[in-house]
Amino acid sequence: MGALSALEEALENRWQALWARMADREPVELVDALRRECDDHAVVCRAGRVMVPNAYEVELADEVYEQLACRDSRVGQALTDSLVRHAARHGYVWAGPLAVHVRRSGDVPNGRYRVASSVMPHVSAEAFQRAGR
Repeated sequence: MGALSALEEALENRWQALWARMADREPVELVDALRRECDDHAVVCRAGRVMVPNAYEVELADEVYEQLACRDSRVGQALTDSLVRHAARHGYVWAGPLAVHVRRSGDVPNGRYRVASSVMPHVSAEAFQRAGR
């Protein structure tokens, strides 16, 4: 088990390094913000069972959105994959199907991005995206 975790960690670090070089550290910061949001809202339901929100909204400033969109059209999927690995590493259980919705916003407090989460037990990724429009 330890070797597998070490391999996952090494792959995650390489992925972050690649994104950092490609887009001036924004994706790495977004991944960290998503992980923090997940960790901060984790609820211990019983011994060995920690539930976390399953719906994540990532709002990006126009400039950041354009920068990431031109680098990779699958930003939302990459963020989702990273969050899945993070939850697996910590033994988290999703409150429902996982959905990460990335959208452009002209009103983000730090001028770059905002991450929020919620529990939506029966949400699909497509329905979550439609609801955010």
